[in-house]
Amino acid sequence: MAERTPVTLRAYRLAAGGLTPFASLLLARRLKRGKEDVARLGERYGRTTVRRPAGALVWLHAASVGELLAVLPLIERIREQGFAILTTTGTLTSAKLAAERLPKGAIHQFVPLDAPRFVTRFLNHWRPDLALFVESDLWPNLITGISDRGIPLMLVNGRLSERSFNTWRRVPSTISTLLNRFDLCLAQSPSHAERYRDLGAPRVTTTGNLKLDGPQPPADEEKLRPLRFSIGHRPVIAATSTHPGEEEIIVQAHLALRKMFPGLLTIIAPRHPERGDEVAAVASTSKLNVVLRSRGGLPTPRTDIYIADTLGELGLIYSLVPMVFIGGSLVSHGGQNPVEAVKLGSAVLHGPHISNFAEIYAELDTANGALPVDSADDLIAAMRNWLEHPSEARKYAAAASHTIEQLGGALERTFGSLQPYLLQLRLERQSRNA
Repeated sequence: MAERTPVTLRAYRLAAGGLTPFASLLLARRLKRGKEDVARLGERYGRTTVRRPAGALVWLHAASVGELLAVLPLIERIREQGFAILTTTGTLTSAKLAAERLPKGAIHQFVPLDAPRFVTRFLNHWRPDLALFVESDLWPNLITGISDRGIPLMLVNGRLSERSFNTWRRVPSTISTLLNRFDLCLAQSPSHAERYRDLGAPRVTTTGNLKLDGPQPPADEEKLRPLRFSIGHRPVIAATSTHPGEEEIIVQAHLALRKMFPGLLTIIAPRHPERGDEVAAVASTSKLNVVLRSRGGLPTPRTDIYIADTLGELGLIYSLVPMVFIGGSLVSHGGQNPVEAVKLGSAVLHGPHISNFAEIYAELDTANGALPVDSADDLIAAMRNWLEHPSEARKYAAAASHTIEQLGGALERTFGSLQPYLLQLRLERQSRNA
């Protein structure tokens, strides 16, 4: 590495190299916890049985489900230009989503562990011509390896939370060195752009949030029809992307509201579907009748709480319910993305902890397109009002839809920023083949 590399990054590289022999222990532990695919463990070491496609290859790295969903339209746009696409992610859920939603011909791999040996093996095999990192997943050895090979590197849909910003400010030379490896940083908003500039990123442009331009989540009619039939004319509310500590509040809300709205059904979709049994236990302690979707169940007239503990089915829920509480916001997590709910017509409620999506929620709240609640009592009061006055919920949903539509355009701006690089790749390939 270069002489001016900060001691922190040199220490990180040495530590990552020294811990390489213990990678198998780390992966074995993750495998035991259900966080790895035993058939694809080799990809974590940079190995693969998949051949590199011919021609220019664009590599796009997205940490998990949310980041991948945000850039799916961008991946499709690049693929339409005739470029081969390699997408890497780090979680099983994102791998499943990739298998279902990546365009034909795009390749998915698990990102290698950030150790020099594995990174080198990965880059030697795939030889990407352009690398795009999504949002804020910055792996030092990957970034250094890409840059040292002269591969153009860009950050797309860049996001830097205030917490991360304050953390990086404690090691300014470290983050400045990493960000200087990027040819271009495309930020979600002016505030994120300013944070990147303050940390030393030399070339920053605000292109907007790609999550606003994504398609509405799929809602398979074959799955939707039996759900609609099972629910019938019952009043229904939902809470999605919930985290530990929020399900108890939702159950409390259900117990209060069912006294006023007989037959009330509450749908809970935990942020991590594997928590289905845990959520069921929370509801069962209040002697509520619970059905888990992961076990093939549909709500019956006796069902109080329906737990949607499956992956990729939020579109079904948002198509069914007039209102939804978006989780991660009544606990100190930072909130979850409300855009998918808005695009399918659900009125949105959220708590005060929304730093991950502060700009989006600020716009929605200002336009009366989302309603903030600070406590269980606030949540109960808001849901009661919307259940009693459905037209109010519809007004919020309409305002939200209009707001999200007005905020769009990030896909075009992002793709426009990539175009010079894609054109250069095309010309270089043509020159080599001449």
